[in-house]
Amino acid sequence: MAKEKKQINDNKMANDRKAKDFKKSFKKMLAFADTYRLLIIIAVILAFVGTILNIIGPDFIKRITNIITMAVVGDPYNNIAPTTNLDINEVVKIGTILIFLYGFGFVFNYIQGYLLTTVSQKVSNKFRRQIAVKMNKVPFKYYDTNNIGDVLSRMTNDVDMVGQTYQQSFGTLVTAVTMFFGSIVMMFITSWILAITAILSSLLGFALMFFIVSRSQKFFMTYQVKLGALNGHIEEIYTGHTIVKAYNAESKEVVAFNELNEDLYETGWKSQFFSGIMMPLMGFVGNLGYVAVIVVGAVLVSRGVSFGVIIAFLIYVRLFTQPLAQIAQAMTSLQTGTAAAERVFEFLEEEELEDESHKTKVLENVKGEVVFENVKFSYEENLPVIKNFSAHVKPGQKVAIVGPTGAGKTTLVNLLMRFYELDSGRILVDGVDLKDITRENVHKLFGMVLQDTWLFEGSVYDNLVFTNENISLEEVKEICKTVGIHFFINTLSEKYDTILTDKLNLSSGQKQLLTIARAMILNAPLLIFDEATSSIDTRTESLIQKSMDELMKGRTSFVIAHRLSTIKNADLILVLDQGDIVESGTHEELMKLEGFYADLYNSQFEE
Repeated sequence: MAKEKKQINDNKMANDRKAKDFKKSFKKMLAFADTYRLLIIIAVILAFVGTILNIIGPDFIKRITNIITMAVVGDPYNNIAPTTNLDINEVVKIGTILIFLYGFGFVFNYIQGYLLTTVSQKVSNKFRRQIAVKMNKVPFKYYDTNNIGDVLSRMTNDVDMVGQTYQQSFGTLVTAVTMFFGSIVMMFITSWILAITAILSSLLGFALMFFIVSRSQKFFMTYQVKLGALNGHIEEIYTGHTIVKAYNAESKEVVAFNELNEDLYETGWKSQFFSGIMMPLMGFVGNLGYVAVIVVGAVLVSRGVSFGVIIAFLIYVRLFTQPLAQIAQAMTSLQTGTAAAERVFEFLEEEELEDESHKTKVLENVKGEVVFENVKFSYEENLPVIKNFSAHVKPGQKVAIVGPTGAGKTTLVNLLMRFYELDSGRILVDGVDLKDITRENVHKLFGMVLQDTWLFEGSVYDNLVFTNENISLEEVKEICKTVGIHFFINTLSEKYDTILTDKLNLSSGQKQLLTIARAMILNAPLLIFDEATSSIDTRTESLIQKSMDELMKGRTSFVIAHRLSTIKNADLILVLDQGDIVESGTHEELMKLEGFYADLYNSQFEE
């Protein structure tokens, strides 16, 4: 159901986008590279100059051709006999000029290519850095409602596409446009009749090119969206590969993948078809221009136009039609890049968490008193999860939060960590409202162990110390002994220097023990355990329970547990149901009440 909802959202996103966004996104893309404006300007100037040098070349070829023609055949239409003496010096002189023209043209185009490649990579780097920063600034609710794979696709595929656009499109467009208009000027200078002939024969290419470009933008836009949807599906299924195998859902997921892949194929085929048709179309237009120039040129030669003019004009026709193909190809790349840029900017412009740079208050030497005052919270408007929660936790208390699934236990902890903002009410630590201090300061107050383990690819030691680098290896080993993970670590090939990868194949319990040790190493004044022992067998759990209790001494601890036998020694048990506290007290007090908690506890031991 969730997957279908994601697909509907992706399709809606594709339908909501219109071609008119192209200009807006294109302007943003140009503005984003404003830091490298000087490099781009230099590259554009070099591309312009290099192209001009290449355009001048055919005029000198015309001169060489006329010198050779006059020496060999003369001018029969004007009764001028061949000179028989070829002016080699003049030919060498003109040839030398051509070598310098084409040589400098190559050097200038090479430098502009190098500069634009540099700009494209710097822009891609800048995009990725901004996305990485942005990922930590958007609220948690963004990841609740968006496909993680699609976010990854924006950071990889879309950014790469934008980088290619800077590299390929801008330089090509400048070169092609300069070549196009420069060729027109030189053609009119050489022969206005042949110039008109070449232009008229190419009008068909212009019309078709603009028609295709105007119709194809939506396909490039949809392609990027579909690519993000496919990446999201792959990331989701790969992450849950074990569950897919366990439930024999391979065929079902293959069908879902094939549907997404087919959608991508359809949009990809259409966009690439329009992209690929440009070159053959421009080739046809170029050949049509050759034929027209040769036919009209034959008539003009009979009327006294030199043979060198025709040779030069054939080169100009190639220089004139080639930019059309390049412009078309660059426009295709520009469309794809702009569609990708729009998706990247869409993410970069997402609503961010509140700026807290103005907050100077810092909580230090925390005792651990926590007060919840009339806390209300909802993920979606008019659908409250926490309705009116109030509680007073004394310093050093072990607080257990229990209740049925969906009661709001994990939500309460997320609010305590300020992963989400309250709708109303307050949460105070040592009398200070958590909203008055920065999130970073709040996070430093808590050591947290979640039900879902998270380990990164790095050494065991690096995973344990994580951000707490001011701790010695001996201290880490002592904590690991307390938790009961030291012996296992010593069985690994490199012990604490062993690199954790998927190939190591750790059990869920071993991973959880590592995350518990990580929280202990942090040595924060408050601790949160959200089903921290859910992946550990009962025997192992009982072994480390005493160690955890010892480590909790002097620290205010919040423990979410479904196995109520593990929290019998809690100083305070808060029983939640539908977002409200229905009961509170110690285990013995709540059992005497024979109410909601007692029913919940006894249900775990009923036959």
